[in-house]
Amino acid sequence: MARLVLDFPSHLFCYSTQLTVRVTDINGANHLGNDSMISMLSEARARFLYDAGVPEVQPDGTGIMVTDLATTYRAEAHARDQLLFEVGVMDFNKYGGDIIFRVTRPRDQALVAMAKYGFVFFNYASSKVVPMPDDFAARFPQALALAAS
Repeated sequence: MARLVLDFPSHLFCYSTQLTVRVTDINGANHLGNDSMISMLSEARARFLYDAGVPEVQPDGTGIMVTDLATTYRAEAHARDQLLFEVGVMDFNKYGGDIIFRVTRPRDQALVAMAKYGFVFFNYASSKVVPMPDDFAARFPQALALAAS
């Protein structure tokens, strides 16, 4: 079976935030667990959207729904490691796109993980996928340029 390869152009990363690996994030093998990494990715995504002025749910009931997640691990992380989460967007389509992540450990420049969240806009009131709001797409010209080419 082919291995998953995630590699994203650096210019697509438009936001970064740091998170600390907590003792409670460590698994039985004494490194950052998969479940905790997913939680940290979700926190980085939430910070990214908040700082971009994108509410979790619009007044009309429309919000972002995660449709898939792919993660590749490159290095272990341990308790108290500071991790840098670089976040960006790409592959916009009518209904959504991808939120991408590069996770590094600044102390030694180690690449810890790469990840991608697929998302769509979903109206929770009507339980239907809806087109991406124009104001969302306009916030991310680097992703729009790729979609147009």
